[in-house]
Amino acid sequence: MKLYNLATPLEILQQYWGYPAFRPLQEDIIQAALDQKDCLALLPTGGGKSICFQIPALCQEGICIVVSPLIALMKDQVQQLNKRGINAIALHAGIPHFDIDRLLDNCVYGKVKFLYLSPERLHTPMVKERMARMQVNLFAVDEAHCISQWGYDFRPAYLEIAKIREIHPEIPIMALTASAIPQVVEDIQEKLVFRQALVFQKSFTRPNLSYVVRPTEAKPEQVLKVLNAVQGSAIIYVRNRRKTKEMALFLRKHRIKADFYHAGLDIDTRSAKQEAWIQNQIRVIVSTNAFGMGIDKPDVRLVIHLQLPDSLEAYYQEAGRAGRDGKKAFAVLLYHAQDGIRLEQQLLKSYPEFKVIRQVYRALGSYYQLAVGAGFGESFDFELVEFCKIYQLDPQISYHALRILESEGIVILSESFYNPASLKVRVSQDELYDFMLKHPKLDKVLKTILRSYQGAFQHHINIRESSVANFLKTDRNSLQKSLGLLHKEGIIDYRPQKDKPQLFFVDGRLDSDQLEFDQEGFRFRKTRQEERNKSAIAYAEQNHCRSQALAKYFGEEDAPKCGICDFCLAEKKERSVSSADFERYKEKIKLVLQREALNLQETLDSFAPKKQDLVLQVLEYIMDEGHVQQKDGLLYWKKPKS
Repeated sequence: MKLYNLATPLEILQQYWGYPAFRPLQEDIIQAALDQKDCLALLPTGGGKSICFQIPALCQEGICIVVSPLIALMKDQVQQLNKRGINAIALHAGIPHFDIDRLLDNCVYGKVKFLYLSPERLHTPMVKERMARMQVNLFAVDEAHCISQWGYDFRPAYLEIAKIREIHPEIPIMALTASAIPQVVEDIQEKLVFRQALVFQKSFTRPNLSYVVRPTEAKPEQVLKVLNAVQGSAIIYVRNRRKTKEMALFLRKHRIKADFYHAGLDIDTRSAKQEAWIQNQIRVIVSTNAFGMGIDKPDVRLVIHLQLPDSLEAYYQEAGRAGRDGKKAFAVLLYHAQDGIRLEQQLLKSYPEFKVIRQVYRALGSYYQLAVGAGFGESFDFELVEFCKIYQLDPQISYHALRILESEGIVILSESFYNPASLKVRVSQDELYDFMLKHPKLDKVLKTILRSYQGAFQHHINIRESSVANFLKTDRNSLQKSLGLLHKEGIIDYRPQKDKPQLFFVDGRLDSDQLEFDQEGFRFRKTRQEERNKSAIAYAEQNHCRSQALAKYFGEEDAPKCGICDFCLAEKKERSVSSADFERYKEKIKLVLQREALNLQETLDSFAPKKQDLVLQVLEYIMDEGHVQQKDGLLYWKKPKS
C-alpha cells in the first residue's frame, strides 16, 4: 500500500503510531503543511513535534527533508521510523564519503520518505545537485532556535538553510522548536524567509509539573530526601562526567538503584544503561546534559538539577522530561548562592580571548598533522582530554574555544555518536577464493561475514563487530586485527567502528594567524549569555510562582499561577483554608462558573451560607492565580490555553 493513498492524517497516526487522536495543535500544524504554508511549531518538550512533519510527509508523494543539528536525535528518529516500516535515512557529517553517493541515489530513485541532514551537509554541492532531482514534499527544520543569535544554541550553518528555496521555491518550510523567547520566534521566521507569518504555539505551562527550588549546602543529602519523598523513575543532571559516577555510587550506598551516563562511555555501555533505565530495571540515571534528547520515556516522575543551568531554555527542556504522561511529576533545582558565582566564572571561560582561540586552533593542526588546506571533507576522532594533555591546555577553556570556532563556521565538533564498522570486498570472487585457500585463519572470518551480510561485493555493508566476534568465539580486538590485515592486503576496504566525538574542518585547515572573527557577533552572544545567566539566577532566587515565571520568560504574559510549585504551596499553607478544602472548593467554583458567568454575590449564593466565608477565601486566591477573571461585574472561569 502506498502511504500517500491513506485517506487522512488521522488514519496514518492510528496505523503507524497507534494513537487514537492528535495532541493539541498537532492537527492544525499538519494541515498547514498540507496547505503548502510555511509555519513555526513551538511545542514544549514531549509535545509531539516530530509527528507534525512526519505525518504530512506521509500523506503526500515524495520525500521530506529534515534538517537537524543533533546526530543522536537524527539516528533515533530514523530508527523509530524504520521500526514502523517507514523508509528513512540520516546523512550527517560523520558518514563516509563513499556512502553519501549511494544514499542520495536512494533518495532520488528509491522509496525513501525521510532524509535527515545536518545543516552543514545540506549545502554541499553533491547534496544540492541531488536534492534538485528529488521530489520533495516538505522541508522540516528541527531545533529551529539554532538559527538565531538571540537563542541559547546558535549554529551559523542554520543561517544558510533558507537557500533551499532556490532549489525548490514552492515547497513549504516547517520550523520546530521546544523553547524560544519572542525575539527568537521572530528571528526564525525572518531567517527562513517565511512567505507568511504563521506560528502555532502551545502554552509553556505544564499543569502536572511541580517546579521546586531548594536552597541547600548539603546537596547529596537533599537528593536522598527528594528521592525518598517522590517515588518513581528519575533523572539527576550534574555538571561533569566525574560527578555522574560519584553521585550514582553515593545513591547505591543508600540502597537506591542508580547508574551514571555520559558521552564518554562506549556505545554498548551507553545503550545498556539507557535501556535498563527505560525498562525501570534501575530507578535513577545520573547524567550530564548528554542524556535525554530523543528518549521517549513518559513515566519520569522526577528530574533533579544538582547545579543551576546557564539558561532557562536549557532548564525548561531538561525539566520537561518529567511527567510526559500527564501525571503529577516534579522538577527540583538544588540551589546555593555559589551556583550564581560559578555561572559568572563559567562565562569568563566561555568567551576566551581571540589569541587563545588561535592557539587552540593551531594545536588542532599539529594534533592531526594537517598542512594548511588539508582535511576538507574528512572527520576526525576527537578526545578533548587527550588533546589538552598533549598541548597543556585548559580543557574547559579549550572546549569553549572550539565552540566559538564552530559558531564562526570554522570547525564542527559533533557529540559522540555510533557509526558501525563497514567493509566492501575489493577483489573478484575468484581472487577472494584463492586468497582464502592460502590464508585458512582469515577464511573463517570472511565466510562468517559474507554469510551473515549481503552485498559486500557491490557496496560497503555495515557489520556488528561484537556479533561477528561472538559467533567466531573470539574477542572484538582479535576480529579487528584480522579485518585490518585483510584491508592491508587489499582484499577488503575496512572502515572501523566509530564511537567518539567527531571534529571537522569546514573548509580544510586554515592558517591560524589568518583566522577572522565576527567580533561584533562575539560581543553580542557574550552579552546575551550574561543576560541568560542573570535570568537563571533570578528564577532560583525569586519569590513567586515558578511556572508563571518560566512562561513569562518565554513571552507568555498572562499565564496563571500553577498552584503546585514550591512557592504556590507555601502561599496556600499561609492561608487559613486547608489544602484539601481549597482543592475541593476550587473545583466546585469551577463547575459553577463554567455553567454561566455570575456576579460575586450570585457565586457565593451557590453555596450554603455557613460555607460562604471559606468560598470567598478560595475565590480570592484563584482570582490571583488567573483561573477566574472579572468583566463588567461578572466572574468567568478562564479557559486554559491549548
